[in-house]
Amino acid sequence: MLGVLALTGDPRNLRQRGVGVAVGYALLTGVTIAAYTLWDKRGVSGLLIPPVVYEWGANVFRALILTPLAVFRWEDVRTEWAANRTAVLAVASLSPMAYILVLSALAISPVSYVAPAREIGILIGVLIGARTLAEADIGRRSIAAVLMVGGVIALALG
Repeated sequence: MLGVLALTGDPRNLRQRGVGVAVGYALLTGVTIAAYTLWDKRGVSGLLIPPVVYEWGANVFRALILTPLAVFRWEDVRTEWAANRTAVLAVASLSPMAYILVLSALAISPVSYVAPAREIGILIGVLIGARTLAEADIGRRSIAAVLMVGGVIALALG
């Protein structure tokens, strides 16, 4: 929690216009992540669906839902493919593999270990933001990220 508060910066900024909506979306995002993590845990641990099969089924479902949109915007799809083919292929292969690893961890470990550890991606976001996007206040952001990792470690040890 201290890491999250440190990441937000000056608490007086919370009084600015529109911050309440942003906080609401952040909380809704957290609730959504918690819900689908528990759903995934139930699928691979409670119902014993193998992680590869579970992820395959989810991808088939996503393809069925998104195909009509892609067909409707086919020119945009072609443009994106031409401009970012390598990145598209990397994400299309690495993202499912990463999620299969998460599902495998959920199948054999308590969700209270896996769910917080997944959020270590925040650290990667801090590094990318600092290096690639030249974001300001990297010191505060780094301290916040270290506090978050400390929280994950504390959960694992506690």
